[in-house]
Amino acid sequence: MASTLLKHFLCLLLAAFAASLMVQASDPDILSDFIVPANSNGIDGNFFTFSGMRGVFEAPTPPNFKVTKASMAEFPALNGQSVSLAVLQYAAAGGVNPPHTHPRAAELLFVVEGSLEVGFVDTTNKLFTQTLQLGDIFVFPKGLIHFQYNVDAKQPAIAISAFGSANAGTASIPTTLFATGIDDNVLAKAFKTDVATIQKIKAGLAAKA
Repeated sequence: MASTLLKHFLCLLLAAFAASLMVQASDPDILSDFIVPANSNGIDGNFFTFSGMRGVFEAPTPPNFKVTKASMAEFPALNGQSVSLAVLQYAAAGGVNPPHTHPRAAELLFVVEGSLEVGFVDTTNKLFTQTLQLGDIFVFPKGLIHFQYNVDAKQPAIAISAFGSANAGTASIPTTLFATGIDDNVLAKAFKTDVATIQKIKAGLAAKA
């Protein structure tokens, strides 16, 4: 009897631990309607309004790629709300959002102008790609490496991305690997090439920064 009770207790304990991990895997729940910054003397409707996107659709096309974010950093009212948004603009003939990940959220991408080639790689190293047209929506699963690319020679593209976190985070694969000080010898061995090639890649990234 005691052994059975102990097994039930351990099962409940494991279930509670698993549930705790699941909760911690996304933005934590808050115990209030919203979070007011500590240095605030009072808020009104302005606190819940973000005007940083005004004019974004009328702005000149970027030379390659531009992202305008409305995350917790830019829009403090999102703190605790588990949502954020970004407007992505791609130049014609090769505007690219390089391979990157969002460690804390999935991404829902909605094409509002032009078309895009998109894709992601899962944890079995399988590549999933799609050509998106105006009005299409594509989901990039949480934490997986993904990219977007505008192959149209004449038409720029714009997409809106929604995230299930107020701070999804972005880790750019080229920048993470080649612009953070990882030793050239380590990278050369990892990519089965020589140090000169690694240094050439790093110099190219530095020139575009």
